[in-house]
Amino acid sequence: MSLQPTTWQTVGPYFRIGFDHLNIVDLAPAENAGERVTVEGMVLDGKGAGVPDAVLEIWQADADGQYRGNSVVTSGGKQSAFAGFGRIPTDDEGKFRFKTIVPGEVPGPGGEMQAPHIAVRVMMRGLLIGLVTRMYFPCERIAADPVLQRVPKQRRRTLIATPEKDSKGKLLWNIELQGERETVFFDC
Repeated sequence: MSLQPTTWQTVGPYFRIGFDHLNIVDLAPAENAGERVTVEGMVLDGKGAGVPDAVLEIWQADADGQYRGNSVVTSGGKQSAFAGFGRIPTDDEGKFRFKTIVPGEVPGPGGEMQAPHIAVRVMMRGLLIGLVTRMYFPCERIAADPVLQRVPKQRRRTLIATPEKDSKGKLLWNIELQGERETVFFDC
């Protein structure tokens, strides 16, 4: 008996076929407290071309540093409507855009407080296991973040969004999958 390998096939593209109804690009309903921001960027391949079939899953705390699973109650005694989760597809040029609030600080390794950030998982055709990274919001707290301190100093910029010039409340952040400016990805 001889075993023959099966034909190689890529994963996807299935994100637009079955997952469109799961896309959430506005994470913070109007009743949620916090500084509103719009994040725009691109998912880029190793040659700098946009990836048209990627999906970002993001998870974050609310403005008080609480995740939804913690049964968050607002100062007014109501349950928070902030989901803290979103699924954002890239468009045909590899661009993405979502709206959220700046999260509060959350405890990290050893109980140290972490700078405001969003956890991001990137999924796309040909990628068998999603890539996990973070997007940090620009603030003074970044320099002391315990997770960011573990990233080589010259690569930290790949994790920090930048404010768009002349635009209040808009941040720019690209995810580069390979190359000289490759985004830092974490083993999780």
